[in-house]
Amino acid sequence: MLDKQLLTQLYLKDTSFVNLMTRRIFNVLLIANPYDAFMLEDDGRIDEKLFNEYAALSLRYPPRFTQVSTEAEAWAELHRNSFDLIIVMPGTDNSDTFDIARGIKHQFQHIPLVVLTPFSHGITARIEHEDLSDFEYVFCWLGNTDLLLSIIKLIEDKMNLDHDIEEGGVQQIILVEDNIRFYSSVLPELYKFVLQQSMEFATEALNEHQRTLRMRGRPKIVLARTYEEAIDLYDRHPNNVLGVITDARYPRGGVVDPQAGVHLLAELRKRDPFLPLILESAESENAVQAKAHNADFIDKNSKKMAVDLREVVKQHFGFGDFIFRDPKTFQEVMRARNLKEMQSAVLNVPAESLHYHITRNHVSRWLRSRAMFPAAEFVKQLSWQELQDIDAHRRAIFEAIVDYRRMKNQGVVAVFRRDRFDRYSNFARIGEGSLGGKGRGLAFIDNIVKHHPELNQFDNATVMIPKTVVLCTDLFEEFMDHNNLYQLALSDADDAVILDAFRRATLPASLEGDILTFIEATSSPIAVRSSSLLEDSHYQPFAGIYNTYMVPLLDNRHRMLSMLYDAIKGVYASVFFKDSKAYMQATRNVIDQEKMAVILQEVVGRQYGDRYYPSMSGVGRSLNYYPIGDERAEEGIVNLALGLGKYIVDGGQTLRICPHHPGKVLQMSDPEMALRETQTRFYALDLKNMGENFSVDDAFNLLKLSVREADKDGALQHLASTYNPTDQVIYPGVYPDGRKIISFVGVLEHDVVPLPHLLREVLRLGQEAMRRPVEIEFAVEIEAASRSCVFYLLQIRPMVDVKSDVHINLSEIRPETILLQSNNALGHGQMDGITDVVYVKTDGYNAGNNPLIAEEISRINAKFLDRGEHYVLVGPGRWGSSDSWLGIPVKWPNISAARIIVEAGLTNYRVDPSQGTHFFQNLTSFGVGYFTINDFNGDGVYNRAALDALPAVEETAHVRHVRFPQALAIKVDGKKKLGYVLTEE
Repeated sequence: MLDKQLLTQLYLKDTSFVNLMTRRIFNVLLIANPYDAFMLEDDGRIDEKLFNEYAALSLRYPPRFTQVSTEAEAWAELHRNSFDLIIVMPGTDNSDTFDIARGIKHQFQHIPLVVLTPFSHGITARIEHEDLSDFEYVFCWLGNTDLLLSIIKLIEDKMNLDHDIEEGGVQQIILVEDNIRFYSSVLPELYKFVLQQSMEFATEALNEHQRTLRMRGRPKIVLARTYEEAIDLYDRHPNNVLGVITDARYPRGGVVDPQAGVHLLAELRKRDPFLPLILESAESENAVQAKAHNADFIDKNSKKMAVDLREVVKQHFGFGDFIFRDPKTFQEVMRARNLKEMQSAVLNVPAESLHYHITRNHVSRWLRSRAMFPAAEFVKQLSWQELQDIDAHRRAIFEAIVDYRRMKNQGVVAVFRRDRFDRYSNFARIGEGSLGGKGRGLAFIDNIVKHHPELNQFDNATVMIPKTVVLCTDLFEEFMDHNNLYQLALSDADDAVILDAFRRATLPASLEGDILTFIEATSSPIAVRSSSLLEDSHYQPFAGIYNTYMVPLLDNRHRMLSMLYDAIKGVYASVFFKDSKAYMQATRNVIDQEKMAVILQEVVGRQYGDRYYPSMSGVGRSLNYYPIGDERAEEGIVNLALGLGKYIVDGGQTLRICPHHPGKVLQMSDPEMALRETQTRFYALDLKNMGENFSVDDAFNLLKLSVREADKDGALQHLASTYNPTDQVIYPGVYPDGRKIISFVGVLEHDVVPLPHLLREVLRLGQEAMRRPVEIEFAVEIEAASRSCVFYLLQIRPMVDVKSDVHINLSEIRPETILLQSNNALGHGQMDGITDVVYVKTDGYNAGNNPLIAEEISRINAKFLDRGEHYVLVGPGRWGSSDSWLGIPVKWPNISAARIIVEAGLTNYRVDPSQGTHFFQNLTSFGVGYFTINDFNGDGVYNRAALDALPAVEETAHVRHVRFPQALAIKVDGKKKLGYVLTEE
């Protein structure tokens, strides 16, 4: 069996390319007389030529050259500036050059010195008698500026070699050659080839930034000039040698040995039977020796020697396309140009070809040359001796590549490419603009998951985000401008008129192929979510203001594409709907500054006949302003619901749990409460709806179903308990008779999956990463039979700012000044300058009038907005509930001028406070205090008599607006859950 733990350890050990090639050459001092310097430049600027060379190879940080021609100038520059490399050009008439260089080396020992000599008989003869031990290398100038790049890269490679191999597993190519003229011509060819190949493998990167960083993982080239130096380089990192290129004749044991290269081949072949070896020699008889040691031979006398070398290196060192060959005929049977193609090829290539390549480490070498070190490491450890099963090898290599691709995708926003995006891709962007608020949140939480592998420590639980593609804000701007939509969008036209105009408009033509590719890569319905610039920002979270549409997965791809187009345009149009405009006004934002990105995301869940929904959805907060019993505020709070998360967003009846106390659920504390206060309905996507009734209401194709329907679907295993009416007891689990209660008992108390642990960790890590309390949205799909789950994170955003320092000294508060007192207050801070209170009259109150009450409050609120003033709002039940029997069904724009909102229960009308709705998120994000008061049973104070005694500024059938002569003193301490509104201090 494949060791899954080993695979996990290896693929999680991602390569941090940013930590590679940290030592660079930025400034070069060139010491040469004017004539030699001119000859070097060939009547052109060195800086410019080198810059062009760097740009052509997608390299960054081209060095800057400073030229001097005298000793005095050299010393002046050295004392004035910092240099990373000194190049000395000894001319025929300048015998002092070496002396100058040695003097510099004596004082600046840390700066590498290189001799660059023009190729002439006189200079060559002089060098033979010079002591060159102070110099790093000696090169021969052959009129090719490529040599300058090679010198710089060779020294950078030498400086970074040990660190980069140990840090990231970088590979090295060892060149063994002592002939100055020869390595001066070979190195530029070798470097250009390796850098060009690196540009190709960098296309595996997911975006431009990653592409640049991946170049740092290219193989290093190291130069050895003696047998002993070559052996030492190999011995230091034997597992990181991509291949060795060696001359035949060079020093061994202190003397020039014409067979030194052959001895090196023999020694290396003994240590590694599959290491690629190349022998290059001017003596053609050495070809026999090369063959004897299974090495390739390159004839130095050949006019196409550089071409031959490049071809052999490409074929055997793992560069270029991976060519699967027939081991008998060596004919090509299959080719993989990139990692995605390799992933497919290993499953389909003939067994004898795969066996040939894996027994020779060809696959791992190809991965190494492309800087895919974790996957290469794993594949190399899959020895044939241990796992003599070709199909097991296929599966293991396939899984390693898939896991590597997933790991590389995680926490990274890739640039969408049709040829690379498939079912194993994760998060990509189309366009160059912003991801918007939700898009940023998703990218951020994906990054948290990547950097905290402990979230995936359980065998039966995976934490991830759904497959996601973001259409960036520049596509929105292009859509609006191309279709001339701003004039209509910014007018007072009805929402339906705006939506119709947007649906008739055209999206950029390039989108069709991209979205079809995304559809092909998915296996579930697709959610089309808003992600505007202002949504989920730290200071003004526009949560739930814009539309989210869901599109079913259809076999007819073009019909599905049409529905997705409608959904994208619908999200764009929702920026300009009446509620959005009112929200903009309330938040003092300018609507034409709003830009919309759109998120296309797989819908979490499973198909049950003609409907689709997840096992559960949830909203969690890392700070709980309503702790009960043993709970503490910092332990957080989570609301769970069966089905799609819209049920929570709309304020439906959810299960409230503290992840630190999953066995203590208030709603399950007695049968009567469980029957009354647990979920009875849920949302599912209607798979039969083809979008004919597409509308402003983004829930047009959602079904609101009874929990009994989920029971019929068989979806309640581990999620429900059963109430037995005969003995009036709730039994954990699903049984044939009796009402099913959504208790999530299997995951909260019976550890079917580690949900409480995952919730605790995600909330903790999210708060640590954001440096403030956070709210998360998630969905979980549970596989009942295997008792496993996938925990999908859908969003993260900041909670209310809790920095305000509020001290409430109870001993200083006089009882007669208390207008409102809550022992269950949400929010934090103190508010000044508020004199007005708007309250629902309690005499003869009837919940059936709640929709009318909402309209009356909305009209009063509009007047406060016009005056730029604020007020305290008091009423019974749950504010903002979509169920008008539970509370007054206002939306945020209807009460946006209120700064304290109070749920004041009546003796016959008590509703527990709600958390988890977008309405709630917006209240807290704007610093609005939220009080719960049930003074009929001693929980808090609501002095209605004081309000009734004041004359009404305005009074309707159900609502009164009164004004105090002096500003009210308002203080909220959310951590202590205390809130006061005082008539005077």
